[in-house]
Amino acid sequence: MITLSTEQQHILDAILEWYKKDREAMQFVTLGGFAGTGKTTLIAVLRRELERLYPNIKVGFAAYTGKAARVLENKIREEQVKFKQDSVGTIHSLIYTPMVNDREEIVGWKTKEEIEPDLIIIDEASMVDGMIWNHLCSYKKPMIVVGDHGQLPPIAGSFNLMQKPILTLETIHRQAAENPIIALSIAVRETGEIEAKKYSSHVRKYQRDDELIGEAMNELLNNFNKNTLILCGYNTTRKRLNAAIRNNLGFESPEPSSGDRVICLRNNHKKRIYNGQLGTIISIRRANPQWYTAEIAMDGDEKHFEGQISVEQFTADSAMNFTNDRKKTIDGDLFDFGYALTVHKAQGSQAKRVILFEERFKQMSDDEWKRWLYTAVTRAEEELYMF
Repeated sequence: MITLSTEQQHILDAILEWYKKDREAMQFVTLGGFAGTGKTTLIAVLRRELERLYPNIKVGFAAYTGKAARVLENKIREEQVKFKQDSVGTIHSLIYTPMVNDREEIVGWKTKEEIEPDLIIIDEASMVDGMIWNHLCSYKKPMIVVGDHGQLPPIAGSFNLMQKPILTLETIHRQAAENPIIALSIAVRETGEIEAKKYSSHVRKYQRDDELIGEAMNELLNNFNKNTLILCGYNTTRKRLNAAIRNNLGFESPEPSSGDRVICLRNNHKKRIYNGQLGTIISIRRANPQWYTAEIAMDGDEKHFEGQISVEQFTADSAMNFTNDRKKTIDGDLFDFGYALTVHKAQGSQAKRVILFEERFKQMSDDEWKRWLYTAVTRAEEELYMF
């Protein structure tokens, strides 16, 4: 039996009261919570209470990316709160349906006329863009929107669901606070600094003048796998790290090849790929000087991406979508090597091991730096190494 804290119980009562009395007048509530405050626990208890009060209520659990949806489903199953009438998946699968041509090929996506859930619960809500949010709201279904309000806002545009959440969880649970990664995230939010020392056998920040730093860095980079996230601030650093890791892994060509890890750099809702989503190239060939034709297994998605991806993007300093070269990219999609990522691109992702290169932009305010560092630290599930 889960025992809620006073803070959690207060928020549970507030959500249930909203659903009982106010859900028609106020379509959604936003719930913000820092890492370690028990958002998942609260949602699990909430789901059980909803079943008790409203037997057979249909809840649609949804997240922005396939990977985030898979993580959400695992959490729900662990807490044993996925009832047979519930659904768990991406927001895209919840509200969009494919358009097909005469050959049964998917040529686009459109919003569904109706959706089944009586209530929608969205996780990792800081990733939701304005267009998808408007489509969600159009169904007039009550929604509980959950996210971490300590993280960075979306990198593009001004829309941010988690900017000022209606309800907030602030208290870190004692058990979570004993986790060195959570403890570091608390310090980072408060001070924006991480002292160089060993915090545990798998959490450490190296001194810049440590004579073992080069050896430690090389060993970590040489052992890169799909359970690793390498994070940095500058695109120039990201490019150097990607080149070094590919060299270590034995890729001889500077061009993308089968087996390469890649990252999507622009949303394409018709093809169900999203900015920041990672994948592995299955096959790739040059279609012409401007485009590759590729098949990519996107993390967390059963259906592979197939289509044209930009040749030039793989050598660009930043996403062409945000430059004057945007017009060159209208006939395909944008991907780049996905071994090292900027922290902004890693939002919504987590990994067992995170390798972090602290890099602060000169124009960053202290608050922006704290959010950058907090977002980076909280990407780590078990191991965190900082340089």
